[in-house]
Amino acid sequence: MAAVGAGLPLRFDGKVALVTGAGGGLGRTYALLFAERGASVVVNDLGGNIKGEGKSSSAADRVVEEIRAKGGKAVSNYDSVEEGEKIVQTALDTYGRIDIVVNNAGILRDRSFARTSDLDWDLIHRVHLRGSFKVTRAAWNHMKNQKYGRIIMTASSSGIYGNFGQANYSAAKLGLLGLSNTLAIEGQKYNIQCNTIAPTAGSRLTQTVLPQELVDALKPEFVAPLVIWLCHEKCEENGSLFEVGAGWIGKLRWERTLGATVRQKDQQMTPEAVRDSWDQICDFENATKPKSNKESISTLYEVLNKLNTGRGVSANPTSGSKQTSTSGINPAEAVGKKIPFTEYTYTNLEPILYALGVGMTTKDPDHLKFLFERNEEFSCLPTFGVIPAQGFMNGALASIPGLNIDFTKVLHGEQYLEIYKPVPTSGTLKSEGIVADILDKGSGAVILLDVNTYNGKDLVCYNQFSIFVVGAGGFGGKRTSDKVKVTRNPPNRPPDAVMSDVTSVNQAALYRLNGDWNPLHIDPNFAAFGGFKKPILHGLCSMGFAARHVLKQYANNDVTKFKAIKVRFAKPVIPGQTLETEMWKNGNLIHLQSKVKENNEVVLAGAYVVLEETIYEAKNNDIGMSGELQSDLVFAEIGSRIKDIGKEMVKKVNAIFQWDITKDGKTAVQWTIDLKNGSGELYKGAARHRADTIFTLSDEDFIQVVSGRLNPQKAFFAGKLKVMGNIMLSQKLEMILKDYAKL
Repeated sequence: MAAVGAGLPLRFDGKVALVTGAGGGLGRTYALLFAERGASVVVNDLGGNIKGEGKSSSAADRVVEEIRAKGGKAVSNYDSVEEGEKIVQTALDTYGRIDIVVNNAGILRDRSFARTSDLDWDLIHRVHLRGSFKVTRAAWNHMKNQKYGRIIMTASSSGIYGNFGQANYSAAKLGLLGLSNTLAIEGQKYNIQCNTIAPTAGSRLTQTVLPQELVDALKPEFVAPLVIWLCHEKCEENGSLFEVGAGWIGKLRWERTLGATVRQKDQQMTPEAVRDSWDQICDFENATKPKSNKESISTLYEVLNKLNTGRGVSANPTSGSKQTSTSGINPAEAVGKKIPFTEYTYTNLEPILYALGVGMTTKDPDHLKFLFERNEEFSCLPTFGVIPAQGFMNGALASIPGLNIDFTKVLHGEQYLEIYKPVPTSGTLKSEGIVADILDKGSGAVILLDVNTYNGKDLVCYNQFSIFVVGAGGFGGKRTSDKVKVTRNPPNRPPDAVMSDVTSVNQAALYRLNGDWNPLHIDPNFAAFGGFKKPILHGLCSMGFAARHVLKQYANNDVTKFKAIKVRFAKPVIPGQTLETEMWKNGNLIHLQSKVKENNEVVLAGAYVVLEETIYEAKNNDIGMSGELQSDLVFAEIGSRIKDIGKEMVKKVNAIFQWDITKDGKTAVQWTIDLKNGSGELYKGAARHRADTIFTLSDEDFIQVVSGRLNPQKAFFAGKLKVMGNIMLSQKLEMILKDYAKL
């Protein structure tokens, strides 16, 4: 894949670059090249010798004159890097800003370790490590405030590999790598990037450790282009280490063996156990390459989990009710924590782009209402409701205390979406998230993230992201929660309807334009690293395909009929494969599962869609009965009341009631009164969330109870009224059926 802006020259017009130790060698070459590319350059050089002795302004001035003679902008600075504030102030006083810092200044005081004096050690660290710290810290807040900065630390192969006679120098140089790695992490959210180079170039410093003929062959001009690229605004590299010299550039990373666990639970660890496992400890075959501290330490968590006896046993048995976790998860800290509101502003373009992303096409006339903004029925697909909330699934979780997790091991397990009002085709939606619960599944942890999305004060939709963190279980937490939006298996019979669509080979590339930029879905190299032969389709894209199949099959593409969808992501889809949706109708509940037609693998399991049914008209019921029931009129009145004072009812009742109305000994219809979610609602069908109380009685007895002619207690003891769940909650029904019932 071609680099961003391939073919265009890299310019730095309007940028200010500070180069320390720029009076000669590498620093001079950096300064000249920055100036040539349009940057204003602060040329810093103390003017001392290679041992850090003496001071002169001539070195910096010569480079400034050289830049100005070529039409560039430059200013001299002669301060020591230990006075970093003064150096940065020169940039601010002269040019009003600071964008780039190249920490290049250095000295040498080579001695064998036995002969290294305190002064030899301290001077090297003061110039290299402390000096880079002082200059960078002086520039840091200015870069944060302007949301831009590029920093280079100069390490050395001596720091990476060691070198005889340079114990002081190599220690300082490797210290710069550690500093750089941390700054890369801390600066990321402010668009400050920090990288480290280990250059080999001919200079007055390398003359002491390299033969002269090699020094002459290693020109600084063969290093400078790397520095220029790493400091450009188009470069996205951050927290990396590069060796460079003679026109060659290589990127370095840490490598680690799989290692060995050399102790047993409740047994003393011995030196003999280490000896006996030494070959395994040192075997680099199948070595891992940890990229972060979290990824590195996660191995220790896994070891501790394996040493525990049984699944779900805390690695810290003395933690009591607090539930601490070696997996990095502390439910006591995380559950209930809110994630502040985020805004999602969009035009007609985004819903159209989403519709295209989930396979809609102008070949189907029914799709035009989702693809053409001037269509008189222009609508937003209901599942577009996941888009304003999807940002909460990854980045937002990192800010939650008690969730010290490795985001490279995060999987999107399940998704639930409930629609309260049709999603607007444009506007600004606000979303607020909360960690609803955390479950311990042994092999991993499940984080339930609830997100409510509002249009002004109106609740538009609710998402529950079920996020599985591989290897994060074993913290002694609960395995189930009543807050989970559960999956439902389809009936044991052939599907009532089947629809299929061939996904485009560009399906993932198109869908990712909705804001999920994970390279897993487009970069073959990244996909291979994740264990996939090719980039895979987004799970939410597969969900969008299935949802629109149901919407067309059972709701004639009427978005007002779509109430909810739940899916479990079972297998990945490769763009270009055929997605087949099998559907089973059970009243207003449509069970579904999606398969890849080419290999018959289920990709969406335990899934269903809930459709709205008009509560004022009797419909064919779930088991094929037809004809109006007497109870329909009562539930129509209940629905009217909920629409009027639903919010008040939700606050006072906070419960879900399901009614199974029978006729001739068989279930004729189910009604659900949901006074726990949103503004409350009445709908025909089984409860979409777990019902607190389920009532079963005949249509005739229901009317008798409602009219007051049959005492509900007598009906219960006579077996005419069956109650499952929390029977005490039935007392709260009085405010719903007041003046119409005694129940």
